[in-house]
Amino acid sequence: MTIKDLLDKAILYLDEEEVNRIDDAYHFADEAHKGQLRKSGDPYIIHPVEVAGILVDLEMDATTIIGGLLHDVVEDTEVTLDDITERYGSEVAALVDGVTKLRHFEFKSKEDQQAENHRKMFVAMAQDIRCVLIKLADRLHNMRTLKFMSTEKQIQKANETLEIFAPLANRLGISAIKWELEDISLRFLNPQQYYRIVNLMKRKRNEREDYISEVISKITETLQELNIEADIYGRPKHIYSIYRKMAFQNKQFNEIYDLLAVRIIVGSIKDCYATLGIIHTHWKPMPGRFKDYIAMPKANMYQSLHTTVIGPKGDPLEVQIRTEEMHKVAEYGIAAHWAYKEGMAKNVNNKFEDKLTWFRQILEWQNDAEDAKEFIESLKADLFSDMVFVFTPKGDVIELPRGSVPIDFAYRIHTEVGNKTVGAKVNGKMVTLDYHLQTGDIVEMMTSKHSYGPSQDWLKMAKSSHAKNKIRQWFKKQRRDENVSKGRELVEKELRNQGFEPKETLTDENIASVAEKFNFSSEDEIYAAVGYNGITAKQVVTRLTERFRKQNNVEDLINSIPNVKTYTSTRKTETGVRVKGVDNLMIRLSKCCNPVPGDDIVGYITKGRGVSIHRRTCPNIHLEEDQNRLLEVEWEAPKENLKNYNVDIEITGYDRHGFLNEVLQAVSETKTQINAVTGKADKNKVALIDMKIAIHNVSHLKTVVERIKRIPDVYAVRRIMD
Repeated sequence: MTIKDLLDKAILYLDEEEVNRIDDAYHFADEAHKGQLRKSGDPYIIHPVEVAGILVDLEMDATTIIGGLLHDVVEDTEVTLDDITERYGSEVAALVDGVTKLRHFEFKSKEDQQAENHRKMFVAMAQDIRCVLIKLADRLHNMRTLKFMSTEKQIQKANETLEIFAPLANRLGISAIKWELEDISLRFLNPQQYYRIVNLMKRKRNEREDYISEVISKITETLQELNIEADIYGRPKHIYSIYRKMAFQNKQFNEIYDLLAVRIIVGSIKDCYATLGIIHTHWKPMPGRFKDYIAMPKANMYQSLHTTVIGPKGDPLEVQIRTEEMHKVAEYGIAAHWAYKEGMAKNVNNKFEDKLTWFRQILEWQNDAEDAKEFIESLKADLFSDMVFVFTPKGDVIELPRGSVPIDFAYRIHTEVGNKTVGAKVNGKMVTLDYHLQTGDIVEMMTSKHSYGPSQDWLKMAKSSHAKNKIRQWFKKQRRDENVSKGRELVEKELRNQGFEPKETLTDENIASVAEKFNFSSEDEIYAAVGYNGITAKQVVTRLTERFRKQNNVEDLINSIPNVKTYTSTRKTETGVRVKGVDNLMIRLSKCCNPVPGDDIVGYITKGRGVSIHRRTCPNIHLEEDQNRLLEVEWEAPKENLKNYNVDIEITGYDRHGFLNEVLQAVSETKTQINAVTGKADKNKVALIDMKIAIHNVSHLKTVVERIKRIPDVYAVRRIMD
């Protein structure tokens, strides 16, 4: 998209003054990013223009579009937030700040940094929802250009997109973005399955299109007889949706009902139900496949009637029926409810305001979370949850994450109802507090003013982040002294279990380190948090003893583990790896992740086999109990280390004549030794080649991978671990 395309679209719904402001922001961003290039080699300004273009497609206000054009200038150029405030106002500056990554803080790990970045984005989102719309547009364009990134980066970004951004787009009801994010992520995470489904869909496309045309013709003819105007078309199929049904519901491709689907857009809710009656009159509905999301909308505001019938040729046919307004909300979600007035995005729908309760709770959750990781895990739990809809005795609908129990229901009604709960009735019958609520249940909470309050067990039973945070708050306020005493006892016990003396370890300096790590203001707050299970004693002790363990000589750690192999000669290791501070340890490269020079590595002290070297991202060293066995290690200087290292790679592509030979020739051209190769192809013409190659370092590996990627019909190349 060019800036002209963007402005031509914007003028269709914004006034001339607003469009001129957008044009000015483009020239400002273009000048700021001058000389910068994307990984693709294109000028950097193309990215913010594409981001703004996605926002224009959502018909967002001028302020949001300007924020999209400027979203990277603070992070990547010399422009400051003050510069943006002065030129475009505080509203634009706040949006840019909300999507700018944290650059001026030091983090213990990349995971901590990323969690903190996400926390900042979600908090900014709770204050102004437009922040996340810019972030989603930014992520969507980055995913569209993901092929220019390294394989490792592709997998990282695709996983993050499926974990955070696609569920978030779903929560906001923006299916137009959600589906594309999911499909692109699958293409990089599981290219074999992705292209298999693509090929399966292509194979019978003409047959399906003829079938859908016949169905549309029959429906149109019948609706015209009843004077119901409607737009009818085949519903697009999304690859990730098909993949999930095949993978998680153990279905074959031909067992998925919504492969054959039509969508009917009518003028009113009355016409929706009339059309449903016509569909059920012509074709027999399948039991259990009717869903009324008009009477009971989804949490993301989605409304529609869904039914599956046995179509004209005996095949299952899914039909969706909705109004034009419902369709706009289904595609654009929260953006469809935006109103524009004096450059400010204002909500025009009180019902829509109620749907934002979840986002407002974010501000409350982030105050209760002990660290960024806990905050993000709470959000992910709610983002990923399907919803159940239950009723109060008065008939009000309450939506809760699937797996919720009466405790979740009680705290959703009111905090005091939760705190005073002593029992629950579901559909008129007494149930236990760990009963899993089902859609349609009528729930009545039994309370008592003499209740002693929540039990610690409730934290394990509750499903929703909202309920868990309310329970933690109660323990904080009501049992502070008891929790402080209990927490101190647990910490001292854990210290002794790990061989440390509490008096020597609980120094002001060490306690300050724990307080800084977990955002506590005092020693008592730390102990109170341990007492009410906000954090564990092991977490606190790990931080308390960190300085001591770092100062301890590495040999002491090694000697504390029996049967660690060493050698007495002065020869250099054959691995090309050194353990900092020790010269006589037996070292071997782990076969689970095959590290090579250039990889970020860590040593793990084994019992009887010396030190095993792993890539720092290897899942085999991420267990909490392993942390005390980790050693800092480093690769020898390149001049000293010209060895060959085995690496396993997987190539996925289209199975055509000569494909394997071209791959082998490409690797040979890079003067790389091939130690093993296996290949197979499935009935969908997807070829899978596993190859073990000998390389010198990460740079050498990258050269090989890039050469293979240039072969026609190669879908993906990735480094694999056992």
